[in-house]
Amino acid sequence: MTYDTIVIGAGVAGLTAALRLADEGKRVLVMAKGVGSTHLAPATIDVLGFDPGPVARPAEALPAFTSANPEHPYARLRPGLIAASVEWFKERLPAIGYQGGLEENFLLPTAVGAVKPSALVPETMAAGDLRAGGQCVFVGLGLKDFYPAYLAANLAQAQPDGHAVSARSIEVSLPLAGRPDGSSAGLARMLEEPSVRDALVRELSRKLERDERVGFPAVLGLARAGEVWRELETRLARPVFEVATLPPSVSGIRLYNAMSSALREAGGRIHVGEPVVGAETSGGRVEAVITQPTARASTYRADTFVLATGGLASGGLQLDSYGGVSESVFGLPLADTPPPGGPRFLPDYFAEHPLNRVGVAVDDRFRPIDAGGQAVYENLHASGATVAGAYPWREASGNGLSLATGYAAAAAILEGAS
Repeated sequence: MTYDTIVIGAGVAGLTAALRLADEGKRVLVMAKGVGSTHLAPATIDVLGFDPGPVARPAEALPAFTSANPEHPYARLRPGLIAASVEWFKERLPAIGYQGGLEENFLLPTAVGAVKPSALVPETMAAGDLRAGGQCVFVGLGLKDFYPAYLAANLAQAQPDGHAVSARSIEVSLPLAGRPDGSSAGLARMLEEPSVRDALVRELSRKLERDERVGFPAVLGLARAGEVWRELETRLARPVFEVATLPPSVSGIRLYNAMSSALREAGGRIHVGEPVVGAETSGGRVEAVITQPTARASTYRADTFVLATGGLASGGLQLDSYGGVSESVFGLPLADTPPPGGPRFLPDYFAEHPLNRVGVAVDDRFRPIDAGGQAVYENLHASGATVAGAYPWREASGNGLSLATGYAAAAAILEGAS
């Protein structure tokens, strides 16, 4: 079968491009070796959180940011596209119940008690917004790597937007006897059981103080998170919110499930566990990609392709033992690579390491380009962490970049087909 578009990568960028195209009636296939970064990161969409200090209003900050950083992927986007992608995302995934936008960032507590700016947040996290300060109590459920006392102690020292936050912690005991899975996903499934929620509410009701917002680790259900969250708010008679945890990320798993389900309902297909290992090209075009899930290779053909395999962390870019960096599917030329013999990393952990910006340079249609600025393949587009020029962890822009560039790649394909 020949597809209209094959998307390589099943993270936020790849699934955004695929879903946008499938919604327009295109025959879309997503191919990936794994599920992408969704299972590692929270489901918040951080468009621009720092520049270099905290950004309160992304819509106001982005023009100056892109002017000062002309090689940044955001600078390649035409005006209004980031906002359009955010609004589309909110409307397209009603099960997540995204709140917010580019007008003003939420300020959310992290699992270590820091404050993180986010443009879009799931409805289950929105009540944790700290812009106005207030009183919070953080609940421990026995989850490893989530320490509510540590979180509360650090958060009590913060003053987001100049407002004081009062924070304390409590521990509750869930009926875990005979349940071997104490992971975040295991707890999320448990909390979908009415008897477990009954026990939680009984114990919490005796320990809560007036006017407190109640923060839980992000394990309030896996397939029915909205239902669990709304029930707890009603029964506790207080605002309830989730705090993102260390991986695996339950909120990120929910996002992946919502996006992949929406894609299938729109007629798209997903092959996870089938890594793309090469391509057939001819006359400046990609004709097909080659996968090798087993000993036997398979070939898939399409009219257009989207590369969304990520950066060094996900294997979309590979670093060899000599310090050389390469793109893993098409062997595309890379931008911002350190010079031979130059440093790849710096001693300071939080420094701007030379390898951080490495990626594929793109034109205004998000097609990979060579050193002369010419498109390498006229029907190949790139998105997400594959694209050069950003410091997502420093800017707090990771999922925002993936969303906007995935949306842009799909828009370029749709415009080219019109």
